[in-house]
Amino acid sequence: MTDEAEAIARLADFIDEHFEDCVKAILSIKGRVVVTGIGKSANIATKIVATLNSTGTPALFMHAADAIHGDLGMIQPDDFVICISKSGNTPEIKVLVPLLKRKGAQLAALVSSTDSYLAQSADFVLNASVEREACPHNLAPTTSTTAALALGDALAVSLLEARGFSSADFATLHPGGSLGKRLYLKVDDIFRQNMAPHVSENAPLKDIIIEISSKRLGATAVVKDGTTELVGIITDGDLRRMLNKYDSIEGIRASDIMTASPLSIEPETYAAEALAIMQEKNITQLIVTKAGKFEGFVHLHDLLKEGLI
Repeated sequence: MTDEAEAIARLADFIDEHFEDCVKAILSIKGRVVVTGIGKSANIATKIVATLNSTGTPALFMHAADAIHGDLGMIQPDDFVICISKSGNTPEIKVLVPLLKRKGAQLAALVSSTDSYLAQSADFVLNASVEREACPHNLAPTTSTTAALALGDALAVSLLEARGFSSADFATLHPGGSLGKRLYLKVDDIFRQNMAPHVSENAPLKDIIIEISSKRLGATAVVKDGTTELVGIITDGDLRRMLNKYDSIEGIRASDIMTASPLSIEPETYAAEALAIMQEKNITQLIVTKAGKFEGFVHLHDLLKEGLI
């Protein structure tokens, strides 16, 4: 593990003008980035392809062995090929490189040996040199594959930043799962499925209890008489505290027991922000308002149901 960590740290020295030229070349292409390799390098290639695609750079994986048996047909002249190989001298790579050059696609070599056949034949060299493998016999691809993966990530992040790829762009490519939902799901997408308990500020206690119990959200908004302007909130906890506070509950109105100027959230706010507020304030619901007007409630259960927790 120490060997691999040190190797990744040394890669910073290889982020130079050659790396920059490769980034600029990829930014200028009209086609796709095709990443290829064989053996363990092929496994690394598939991960780099996934990272490129998810950060705004269209990419494909092509196995180097399959390429020389028909898959080379996926390469177009406007594409950019990244070939991953530790030695840069494997038989499959030596067969593949001239064929790629004939296709007219630009070629970058992601290699540990910069004087290899692949490096010498490529238009760009991404240097992933390592001193030794983590394997005690210095044989199994370990440190070298880790370095190749890290350099691929550096390339993807550089392209992401150069394109101005935002979190909103990321969300459009990751609509599934909790990550995607945190990036695109808004309060407006979920709160309307709930009932919207509310009473006027002069509502009697009976009406308050009926509203809270019938709408099953554990609270009711309090609005100004004759309007939807939010003035307060009453929770079931407020009702329990009321019983301890007052000797007689006769004549109690909403304005007597409500919490004035309660926390609220706009419909266009991201649901993840609503969750953060609930967690910080240790509450289970938020009132949804638009320009100070009561709209409804978003509940912790809604966020749980959406997988944000």
